Amino acid sequence: MINIKMQDLIIPAYDEVFKDIMNHGHTHYCLKGGRGSTKSSFIGGISIPLVIMNNPLVNAVCFRKVGNTVQNSIYSQVTWGIYQMGLQDLFHIPKTYSNPIVYKPTGQKIFFMGMDDPNKVKSIKVEKGYIGITWWEELDQFAGEAELRKVLQSTMRGGELFWDFRTFNPPISIDNWANEYAEESLDRENTLVVSNTYLDVPKSWLGQPFIEEAEDLKRINEKAYQHEYLGMPVGTGGGVFPNACDLDMRQQVPVYDFDGNILEYTEMWKTFDKIYNGIDWGFAKDPFRFVRMHYDPKKLDLYIFREYSTVQTRNQVVFDTLYNEKKMIDRAELVTADSAEMKSVADFKAYGAYIRGAVKGPDSVRYGIKWLQGLNHIYIDRRMCPKTYKEFTHYEYLQDREGNWISDYPDENNHSIDATRYALERYCNRRGN
Repeated sequence: MINIKMQDLIIPAYDEVFKDIMNHGHTHYCLKGGRGSTKSSFIGGISIPLVIMNNPLVNAVCFRKVGNTVQNSIYSQVTWGIYQMGLQDLFHIPKTYSNPIVYKPTGQKIFFMGMDDPNKVKSIKVEKGYIGITWWEELDQFAGEAELRKVLQSTMRGGELFWDFRTFNPPISIDNWANEYAEESLDRENTLVVSNTYLDVPKSWLGQPFIEEAEDLKRINEKAYQHEYLGMPVGTGGGVFPNACDLDMRQQVPVYDFDGNILEYTEMWKTFDKIYNGIDWGFAKDPFRFVRMHYDPKKLDLYIFREYSTVQTRNQVVFDTLYNEKKMIDRAELVTADSAEMKSVADFKAYGAYIRGAVKGPDSVRYGIKWLQGLNHIYIDRRMCPKTYKEFTHYEYLQDREGNWISDYPDENNHSIDATRYALERYCNRRGN
């Protein structure tokens, strides 16, 4: 093959990613990061041409949301990479993106397209092979996963190997669909999610003016710097629980005896001893939600490690699932549930649960949320509690008509939050806390 010094084109942070791509370790690749992270040049300029060259039946389609941005973005990235690798004699490169770049030895093509007219995708025809590569640049600008899936249903067929590349700078709001996609994809076996920043890139590649601009913004506006250069979804300023964060509680931790000797290693959540359980009732529109947690009052740290959620399920079935099938809780353990449905509380008590209704009281919601906000950390295992993690990290204050944040809370998408308040009401409803 062509003699290329890849270390001059690929930052060390991408070395293993590049190997994974060339060996087809995954089908989907999600690369996110701030300005200057080189993610787009790595995918468009380096990876796509080399995958084409190493897979003689594979063709590629590169997408931007708006067609008039294609020429100076994805088309230029691919063209740049081909020249940087010294491969320009092997590729026919047209003057504009309206015609595909062609790999001369085999006739494979790299198409470029805006999604202004998604019907154009169906008109793509290749003389040899199939469309095995898709690249979505500035992922967050697309309408959502459904828009991409509609295209992939047309492109990802007729072949054996597929590479689906997605690159973007994370939007400021954590609940943007692209941020959610990247977060949820961390647990998907067929997807590799990679995050990096300009700090992973040799300074000589970026130039001193770029570095100085970044450092100036860091001094002037730390939050803007974190978003623009570190690729952090720093939020809109309305987040209720900035202390909520992810923690893998399946990790192995040591168990000690009285003398400080390690007896064994076990999963973190199995070592918890101060257990609290909460239920927020639901049936039709609102889901039933159970959460299980450990609270460390000395460190003011809360650990939420189990959840159960269901809709339109009878109380008897829910009870059997929690106590018998999934064995999330023992009948001797106390559960504090929403007292607005005392009939459901009575049902669970009749089935054999040790349960009581939450006391609540005036302003209990505000007191409960304020107390949770005062904790040092609300650790949530998003692998075992995905709905709870999403609720706590996406919950925002209400806004007035002018879009200003006000000190009030929405009564929606808060089922785990309510169940957590009920479970811990002996702490959070004390007026002096």
